[in-house]
Amino acid sequence: MNQKLTFIAIAFLIALNSFSQNTYVFLGSYNRDKEAESIQVYQLDTLNGKLSKVTSVKNIINPSFLTLSPNGKFLYACTDTKTPNAGSVSSFEFNPENKSLTFLNKQSSGGENPVYVSVHKSGKWLVNANYTEGSVSVHPLLENGKIDSIAQNFQYTDGSIHKERQTRSHVHSAVFSPQNDYLFLPDLGADKIRCYKFDENQKQPLIETKNPFTKTDLEAGPRHFTFYPNQKFGYCIEEMAGAISVYQYEIGNLTKIQRINTHSDKITEGFESSDIHISPDGKFLYATNRGKENNIAIFSIDENGLLKNIGYQSTLGKHPRIFAIDETGKFLIATNVISGNVVVFKRNLQTGLLKKVGKEIKMENVSCVQIKKI
Repeated sequence: MNQKLTFIAIAFLIALNSFSQNTYVFLGSYNRDKEAESIQVYQLDTLNGKLSKVTSVKNIINPSFLTLSPNGKFLYACTDTKTPNAGSVSSFEFNPENKSLTFLNKQSSGGENPVYVSVHKSGKWLVNANYTEGSVSVHPLLENGKIDSIAQNFQYTDGSIHKERQTRSHVHSAVFSPQNDYLFLPDLGADKIRCYKFDENQKQPLIETKNPFTKTDLEAGPRHFTFYPNQKFGYCIEEMAGAISVYQYEIGNLTKIQRINTHSDKITEGFESSDIHISPDGKFLYATNRGKENNIAIFSIDENGLLKNIGYQSTLGKHPRIFAIDETGKFLIATNVISGNVVVFKRNLQTGLLKKVGKEIKMENVSCVQIKKI
């Protein structure tokens, strides 16, 4: 009997160790040096939070934002970001067995300064947001992972009231609805969250709606957007206002039900709120503050979708741009652009609070992280 229990325990530990080694962390950066490893890939040990380097890619300019295909086989990046009169989206094939990340191809992003890229759940479409140009582009994806030429491109010219930052549209992200049948585009320059219906079976999938946008507060500067797991609520982080607006969501429509600060009461101006994510269990929301604070604001989420601030956690670096939570919900990984470091935090699943674990990674101008179990 003891031998049988021992065998079961060993088998369980082997399976647990195997599970802990198939989660990968992809890091992008603002890096113009073609000899630099501008995209790096690590394994995340989901038992202890340790990062182990797997591979990297050189000769890629400013891969500032990354996303993965639903099956994890392909990585897509905004490239040539912050490059005058340029902008592209690039594809890579990731093979965990031989630990390789191979460049496939790139296409024009359809506008200057691409800052966000999303893949439809079907794996057939890629959408990217162009900040400086104030536009969105849609690209078909081929079965081999390569990006096809642009199928649709919409450009916007309207701005808002800030005399320096809102002279024109600045689309900052492109986020699919929970059912992937709508696309939302937070526009920092216009104080709007734009919306299109998305029909994956059409050659031009973006379809204009009766309500093409939701207005935000003036000088809010809507940046990133995320949905609650039950699909009933949406959350938009506002860079310029240092706030989060909470929306009731139903079939492409947003109705605001709350607005709450991401910054602490000690900060009265110069907000630089950045990224926003919800824990897989739907209990907590996290939002990054750059500039004067360099921290992660932590909120509990009520059953009615409303937020309550429960604390702050320093990102242990300067200018946290993008962070991510792994699929188990155990770990949150933050990237600090200016200080060039990547920090792993373990989440307390009951309280939502964060604690640094493992050894941080150094990567110059690191700007983005994505985590995928493959």
